[in-house]
Order: sequence, then C-alpha cells, then structure tokens
Amino acid sequence: MAWPSTERAHAPPLAIVVLGGADTLSGLGADVKARRGKVLGLVLAGGEGGRLGPLTDGRAKPVLPFGGVYRLIDFPLSNCHHSRVSDVWVIQQYEAHTLSEHLANGRPWDLDRTWGGMRVVHPTTGGEESGFFEGNADAIDRNREAIASFDPELVLVLSADAVYRLDYAEVLERHRERGAEATAVTTVKPAEEALRLGTVAVDSTGLVTAFEYKPEEPRSDIVTTEVFVYDAKVLLDTFAELEGEGEELSDFGHSLLPRLVERGNTWADDLGGYWRDVGTLESYWQAHMDLLEPEPQLRLDDPEWPILTRASQRPPARVDASARIEGSLISPGCSVRGRVARSVLGPGVVVEEGVEVVDSVVLGNSRISADIHRAIVDEGADVTQETTGAEEPAVVA
Repeated sequence: MAWPSTERAHAPPLAIVVLGGADTLSGLGADVKARRGKVLGLVLAGGEGGRLGPLTDGRAKPVLPFGGVYRLIDFPLSNCHHSRVSDVWVIQQYEAHTLSEHLANGRPWDLDRTWGGMRVVHPTTGGEESGFFEGNADAIDRNREAIASFDPELVLVLSADAVYRLDYAEVLERHRERGAEATAVTTVKPAEEALRLGTVAVDSTGLVTAFEYKPEEPRSDIVTTEVFVYDAKVLLDTFAELEGEGEELSDFGHSLLPRLVERGNTWADDLGGYWRDVGTLESYWQAHMDLLEPEPQLRLDDPEWPILTRASQRPPARVDASARIEGSLISPGCSVRGRVARSVLGPGVVVEEGVEVVDSVVLGNSRISADIHRAIVDEGADVTQETTGAEEPAVVA
C-alpha cells in the first residue's frame, strides 16, 4: 500500500545577488567543490532478510516497520542526520521499489540536497562492475569506481539490520585520532546471539587481534554491530588486492575484515548503549518488548536524538470505553475496543470489543477479531482465529 508522504513546508528561496561576474561564479563553484564531505556514508540495504520469513516476502528488510510508525532504515539514517554525516549512499537490491518509496529522496533526514545528500545505488549492467550484489562486501566492491571518484577520506559503512542510537561523529573522531585503517563498533552479546554475528578479540588498548565470522562456537562475546569506519584508500586498495588474489568478496567477514585485522591497525569502538540485531523473528519481537519496559534503554522520542521517518497522515488513535490498555504503544489511526497489553500497534489497527492482544506486535492496517498472544501480525493481515506463539512468536501474514 502506498503511503502519502509528510512533506516539509519550504519557504521560497531568497534571491542571491552575485557581484563580480563569471570569475566570481567560478570561484563559488570551486569553493563548493572544496567543501565536499570527507566522510561518505554507505547504508547497505539490499539483503533479503530470509530469517524473518513472511515478513520480508514482497518488501525489503530495511523498510520493515518497527515501533509502530518507524522503519528499520530510519535508525542509521537518523543517526547520520544527528551526526552531521551529510553524504549518504543507500545501496539497495532486493524489492528495491518498496524501499525507494520510503526514502523519498532523503527528505525526512534532510538529505534532499543539491550538493551532497542521499544517492540511491542499484546494481548495474554493462561494465566490469556490473551484476547483482552477492553480499555486503561485494556491493561496495562493485561500486569502487564511484567511491574513488567521490574521493572521501573515510567510508562509514552501516547496515539496516539493527535498532540503536549512536553518534557516528564521535566514532569517526576516535578513528582519526588512532590513525586507524578500520574501526569496528562493538558491543557484548551472549553466545546464542554472537554465533550469527562477527566476533572479535580485543587487547587492553582496543586493538582488534582476532576476528571470527559467524562462529559455531564463539570464543568471544564481543560482537561487531555492522557499523564500520574505513580509511577510504586502504579499503579500495584492499578490495583490489583481494580480488587479484581470487579471494571471496561476498561479505565483510569472509576476506576483507580478516585481511585488515592481519595488518594490525583495526580497532574496536564500544557502542556503550542499547543495540539489538533484529534479523530473526525472535529478536524482532524482543526488540519491541524492550520498547515497552518502564524505562526503555532505547528511547524513540528523545528530543535531542529523535528517530526521523516518512510518516503517513493519520487521525489520533480512538480508545473506546470498552477498551483496556496496559503498557503498550498505540499508533495514529488505531481504534481499540478490546484489551491491549504489552503490545505495539502500528497505524490503522482495529481491535474489536472482547478481543485480547497480549505480548504482540501488529504492524498496521489490520482488524483483530480473535485473541492473539506472543504474535507478530504483518501489515494488512486480519486475525480471525485465536493465535498463540511458543518459543518463537507466531506470525500472521
């Protein structure tokens, strides 16, 4: 379903009077070119998200709703906005049209600019770098020429697979201070989560001494958060070196990060706050339950760091006299006549009288006419029979 955008109102531009003729105009252009960003942000948004089952059938994973009114890609893009990273390329592939509609040329994150801003990058055909991306490292490698032409000092690589808040500017500054070739933002996770992520060993100074990619038996509980900073020249040269050696260049963990760790100048930077990968049904559900804690670690409405999004225009939620709501998030356009407990309702959800929605996540535009417990209801899916999840939440799609 196509959602109308929330457009910002722009005042008409003031007239600019340029004195001095063509030479001045030429100088102005040179000055603008000289001020181009030294940091290029790359948001890797092309994966299929197969572990999320039916939730990513027909939609790109980064556009999956989260927290009622947001989308997963809103988190890295909002962090870029607040961190003053103003040159951001979104690399997309799977179900790209579903993501392009939400991106709205970067407008919600103030990236719709004449100079810099957002660029959407797709797979291409016809050249040496043509073809579909085969992983996150391959997606960057196939855009080496464009990155080299942009000529950044640093490349900030982000995924749209997790929910978190992070000031990238601080990470970039520490990367520069260390003279690092690569910096991996890290956090600590239990073994059952670490085995589907990258893990690192770190010495007392923060230097990464070992790296394992999705180990079956993790030897470290320090995991990479899929936020990386690379020296641009080192990154591109290493890609060329690995390609020349015939190494696999699908994901970062296969060849790129092991090679950079071997070089002895890759550093860990502790995220120091809430971070959760939402690449599985269980973790996606749990991240929503985390939002419902009395004092959630991740605040979506922090006035100093709000999560920005392209939202639809909806009327306020309606709560009837028969409704009972306990510890839940209710989005605009909802109509609640039953009981909602420890649940998140996306826009336009109707909960009928006498019905219970407990420990559940309803993504939007659904009518709930039967009880649901520990469930995820996809956008536009109606619930007509009682549904209860087990160790893994039930999915209604």
